[in-house]
Amino acid sequence: MNENSNKKQNKGGRTPKNDPSIHRHVFRLTDEENIKLLSLFEASGMTNKAKFIIFVLFGREIKTVKIDKAVLDFYMRLTSFHNQFRSIGVNYNQIVKLLYRNFSEKKAAAYLYKLEKQTAEMAVLCQKIIQLTEEFEAKHLKK
Repeated sequence: MNENSNKKQNKGGRTPKNDPSIHRHVFRLTDEENIKLLSLFEASGMTNKAKFIIFVLFGREIKTVKIDKAVLDFYMRLTSFHNQFRSIGVNYNQIVKLLYRNFSEKKAAAYLYKLEKQTAEMAVLCQKIIQLTEEFEAKHLKK
């Protein structure tokens, strides 16, 4: 009797896996999608559909795209601001032509001097905008 108690009882069945697949996911396909899946499965030469689907899901690199609304909003505002600068440049040329056509040289030069001061201030502002844009790109866009 001692001999029987020393032996381990064989319960039968298969040996348990170290990492069993216990999570289940279900998805539904249309007829067209099912035909496409089955044709891909047959072309792969694999014998198990579950392993084929797992291979397709995790065997390839899946790319995800994150859209940041703040970055998109910043880009849109910067684009509109750039368009305003371009329109100011066009208006600048038109004003210079009108000054020399409608006023005497001395008066046109005086107005042009004031316009140049404003243009210099706008150039400084433009440099600050470029600097802020570069800082924003360094912090938020290049990750």
